[in-house]
Amino acid sequence: MTRSVPSRHHDIANDLRRQITTGRIQPGERLPSETDLADRYKVSTLTLRSALAALQGEGLVEKIHGKGNFVRRPLRKIMYVGGWGTLDPWTAAEAALRVTVRTTTVQAHGHLTALLNAPMGSPVIEFSCLSFEEASPHGLARIYIPPDLVPAGMLDDESAHGEEVKRFAVLGPMPTAVRETVRARPATPDEASALRIGSTVPVLAITRTATDSTGRVVEAALLAFPGDRIDAVFTTHHVIDERQTQG
Repeated sequence: MTRSVPSRHHDIANDLRRQITTGRIQPGERLPSETDLADRYKVSTLTLRSALAALQGEGLVEKIHGKGNFVRRPLRKIMYVGGWGTLDPWTAAEAALRVTVRTTTVQAHGHLTALLNAPMGSPVIEFSCLSFEEASPHGLARIYIPPDLVPAGMLDDESAHGEEVKRFAVLGPMPTAVRETVRARPATPDEASALRIGSTVPVLAITRTATDSTGRVVEAALLAFPGDRIDAVFTTHHVIDERQTQG
């Protein structure tokens, strides 16, 4: 009976993992360059990158473009509160959590036409939001609003709606109803890149649509959070039929 021999990149990953878990390499510390590590382990950079990819997939290491590979700091979880769709206000109020926002006008296509119930090619305002704890990304949101419903000042650099953006809340007019679909799935390539996680790491994906009293979709949002950093809480209010109170 033959026994499989671990490949070289597994040996390297095991050694680096041991150094990280024992504290020899500290959280936030930058690893030596890929070239230096390849020389140290006497392997090709391709083999070395395979080892690092395994550690990135486990959430132990994150690669920051242009800076290198770093040992990931333990991140506290954040909470997403369902119903109105927002990050927990106490979480969002923490100074350590910051959000970058990029605003652009896109044309509705594919899934957006269905989500917004909008004609193909119609203009939509997109708010692309990425939250960070220190230098590490925490959550990703793409929020879409019809141009005529964008609140005044929302597109200004110094928006008065900054707190809503920071909390990934519903940005447009107060809706009558909010529908949220939640599922766990592997990260897409874009999500994995933005959140600096491996493509096999599961994310909690939330699709949120908000409608007004006429049934018009006033906002649609696509949110993604690494599965190990988020708790989602939904509260159901029991509605008592008035007929049950009579008699």
